[in-house]
Amino acid sequence: MSLRSAPLAISISNSADLAVLGLSEGHLRDAMVEIARYLLAQGARLVYAGDLRAHGFTQLLFELVARHRDNTPANDAETGVVNYLAWPVHAGYKPEDLQKFRSDLEGSAELVCMELDGTALSFDARLQMPQQTPTEAQWVDGLTAMRAAVCTQTMARIVLGGAVENYKGRMPGIAEEALLSLETGQPLYVLGGFGGCARDIAETLGLVAPLCATARAWDGRKDFEGRSTKDLNNGLTDEENATMARTCHIDQAVTLLLRGLMNVSRGARAS
Repeated sequence: MSLRSAPLAISISNSADLAVLGLSEGHLRDAMVEIARYLLAQGARLVYAGDLRAHGFTQLLFELVARHRDNTPANDAETGVVNYLAWPVHAGYKPEDLQKFRSDLEGSAELVCMELDGTALSFDARLQMPQQTPTEAQWVDGLTAMRAAVCTQTMARIVLGGAVENYKGRMPGIAEEALLSLETGQPLYVLGGFGGCARDIAETLGLVAPLCATARAWDGRKDFEGRSTKDLNNGLTDEENATMARTCHIDQAVTLLLRGLMNVSRGARAS
């Protein structure tokens, strides 16, 4: 299998279910590190759409890629991460702060600022824009447009964790990104063992038993009803998808993820 230069989208954010599952935020962070490490070792380009908060998952990913590149041959220029920033996200930053972020990441990661309609904005043009405070409507439209654009520019999506409260946009971010994958036929890998929105999606698809007697309600959850594992289009069998959806053992999840990506890259169909 070769994933060299393959753009793979990763969706991850905090999960409110970690304690219930006997896990901590450290387990979720370790899961992201291991997934990213294995994919980078295969030469993939990781596509992320997080903000630039210090000590968040975005920074963790950047640091991992920087360390990886320190141990990568100089001619392996395709390895790295692309971080897409929706208009409402980057609009809140001063131009000089964005310039510093970009300079600090040079050689290991690329920042792509998006217009409100989801088209790419040149960085020079962005630096001419003043800091702004997006409206609620701009948050909704900007996030949806960015997520749709990323879906068209990646070959598969991996989701784990995910907040289902206090989110901006039409629905929880991981839910909207996963739904776009399902609607477009993009291979989708649901790692529900760490709870959160990914677990809810796995429950709605019938991959795992519910954590609670009453299904957690959030905007957009009903859009996943009536879909099955076949809609994941990810090169794994129903049993393998069920295992991926419930396991919190990251080695097992990574093995299944790489198997699915291998099957997809070879055009194989799981039965």
